[in-house]
Amino acid sequence: MRRTLILVALVALVATPALANHAWGNYHWAGSGARSLTIGDCVTSQWDPYLNEAISDWNQSAYLSLTKVACGTTAKRCSPATGKIEACNSKYGNNGWLGLAGIWASGDHITRAYTKLNDSYYTAGSQYDTPGWRDLVTCQEIGHDFGLAHQDENFNNPNLGTCMDYTSCPDCSPSNRAPNSHDYQQLATLYNHTDFAAVVEDAPPAMYMIQQQGPGQWGALVSRSRDGHQETYVLDFGNGHKVVTHVTWAEGFENGGRGEFETE
Repeated sequence: MRRTLILVALVALVATPALANHAWGNYHWAGSGARSLTIGDCVTSQWDPYLNEAISDWNQSAYLSLTKVACGTTAKRCSPATGKIEACNSKYGNNGWLGLAGIWASGDHITRAYTKLNDSYYTAGSQYDTPGWRDLVTCQEIGHDFGLAHQDENFNNPNLGTCMDYTSCPDCSPSNRAPNSHDYQQLATLYNHTDFAAVVEDAPPAMYMIQQQGPGQWGALVSRSRDGHQETYVLDFGNGHKVVTHVTWAEGFENGGRGEFETE
């Protein structure tokens, strides 16, 4: 059987890696107690059940208090305002990715975030047009918006029972499509403290204008896994402001279609 991989991307500012074992650096939303976050509903009615389920599942964490609100952008651009997450779907093109998650940060603090769901791969009759795939991708991308990384990036080992694990068969078990206890423990590691300082966005305005839909907007390729399915890009805005994009390519898009690359 041909393996099918999902492409996901997580965008953030460069920071010192956290001690926790599946966090993206030490990025987290500032505040105290349960972080009160709003998620803009920029998805169509076909996606609403999956967005609602993802919000409900992540709300099981004692450190998140999520509320769905009206969309504040266009679905195509999916540009979040400060302090908000936007969840969007649109036909972003047959570019190799099913979903993207992006976060902007000031130091370790996330200041805005988005989730994009690529309708170009969910057309009727597509292998991805299933409840499992829609659940998995929505849950995973929203999880990235809180600063979580993947628990595992191997498609061929036993599933870990979480949407933060890579799987080639999300329809095989409902446990592949929601967070598990380890995800909630990771959120506790990230959020079990109080931030007193106000977060100030002082990066160049251009940093908030990029749409991050493809490698041309991701900056320099700096690392790649041996099998070519994982890559890291850095876009440097100067004065310590760097956007990092982590990508997992679908079959046929290995190495970004560019051949060999020596990892650092």
